[in-house]
Amino acid sequence: MSRYRRSQNPGATYFFTVVTYRRQAILCDEPVREALRKAIAITRTKRPFTIDAWVLLPDHLHTIWTLPGDDADYSTRWGVIKRQVSVA
Repeated sequence: MSRYRRSQNPGATYFFTVVTYRRQAILCDEPVREALRKAIAITRTKRPFTIDAWVLLPDHLHTIWTLPGDDADYSTRWGVIKRQVSVA
């Protein structure tokens, strides 16, 4: 795994770019979009965060999240979302 420097500040706002496996243009397919919506909703009930902005493109997405004041764990949130979408 790469050794990226990652900021871990509770309550901070983060910008993410997430790319599909091998840049497959699947994110605009309705079943995938629905799975993504559900995965985000489920994740937000267990580990809250605010979505400040979101751009969905066929093979990747950009988003800006703000985490709660006592939490900096965006990695687990993304792991749960990705896993749920992949299973669906």
